[in-house]
Amino acid sequence: MNAEAEQPDTTAPETVGAKAEAKRRTGVPVWRTGKPDAFLAAAVGEARTAIEGITAASDIGAHLAARSEGDRLVTHLFESKMAGYDGWQWYAVLTRNSRSKVVTVSELGLLPSEDSILSPEWVPWAERVRPEDAQAAEEEEPRAAVASASEPDTSPADASGSDDEDAEDDEPAGEAD
Repeated sequence: MNAEAEQPDTTAPETVGAKAEAKRRTGVPVWRTGKPDAFLAAAVGEARTAIEGITAASDIGAHLAARSEGDRLVTHLFESKMAGYDGWQWYAVLTRNSRSKVVTVSELGLLPSEDSILSPEWVPWAERVRPEDAQAAEEEEPRAAVASASEPDTSPADASGSDDEDAEDDEPAGEAD
């Protein structure tokens, strides 16, 4: 056996990896999510006006950020001041054609952020009941019993019995069985 043949080749994986990486990139678009398009990032007024088309101006707060989503595609984020939506953000996605100064609104909406209110973790009922809740229920039981004992008894059985007697009297005398 040849000793050189048993030794691993350290140069081959580097060149093979570079070739494989080059092959993987063929046909795959390169997304530039770094610096936003300067013209679209400055279009805060247009983004706010577009959002005012779906909600009241008083529901839109301060401008939070302009985030690049790709070439000539910027998302503007605004604070939400709507009741019940603390921590949520209005968004407007703006785009433009290359070499154009015309802003196009692609999408509008309201999204939760990391600061939005989330429902608390579920707790079983037996763990949610506190000792003071049980004491309040025990105090109200005797009061309810005393209140029901002091009320006069008007049972529906008395009223239905008198209706049966009246029904017999209503029959004409000649038609009795």
